[in-house]
Amino acid sequence: MKYGVVVFPGSNCDRDAQYILRDIMGQEVVFLWHKDTDLQGVDAVVIPGGFSYGDYLRSGALACFSPIMGAIRDFVAQGGCVLGICNGFQVLCESGLLPGALRRNNGQRFVCRDVYLLPEVKLRWPTGGLLKDKALRIPIAHAEGCYYVDDETLGQMRIRNQILLRYCDADGRVRDAANPNGSVSNIAGICDPTGRIVGMMPHPERAADPAQGNSDGAMLLNSIHSSWFA
Repeated sequence: MKYGVVVFPGSNCDRDAQYILRDIMGQEVVFLWHKDTDLQGVDAVVIPGGFSYGDYLRSGALACFSPIMGAIRDFVAQGGCVLGICNGFQVLCESGLLPGALRRNNGQRFVCRDVYLLPEVKLRWPTGGLLKDKALRIPIAHAEGCYYVDDETLGQMRIRNQILLRYCDADGRVRDAANPNGSVSNIAGICDPTGRIVGMMPHPERAADPAQGNSDGAMLLNSIHSSWFA
């Protein structure tokens, strides 16, 4: 499959995403500049982490008006698949392609460390290729990662199986103490009702190479890829 990795002024995980998709997962990868409107025939788009447009105003708020996002909206309307990681998740929420918003972390501090994630495992869903009782160890690095959504929308998301990943402890227990940023219901990653648009705050591309001593991120990315293209 052919992936397009978006590059905004301020992106800093675009090369990481390219490396994992191309060299670890064996996929074709092209870069998509923020001023582009041609997606070059890609099968899926990745919006990586970083600080698009310097995070001015608020994270993702300017990026959602870029020319590339207009092309991505059209791509989604035609059945395309999109993954947003960290800043990419913020961009997807600001663009209205995913519900909710990312607010400042509880405590108002930047958090950079490994966390544990419990996947919601549903057959043929983005996390369907994972083990339901195995917590994944994945890094986070964000200041605005507190996921918020109103109670009514949260209820609809649960019914539609849109919650994919929740912060947990090493034993897979979803607890307040394991929540690094105050996200509602410990939510770390979600999708749209079709499963074709996925957003998450943790960085699986930073834990996907066996040389790093942790390939949990590769399992997560491979599960998403398989749900889209198997």
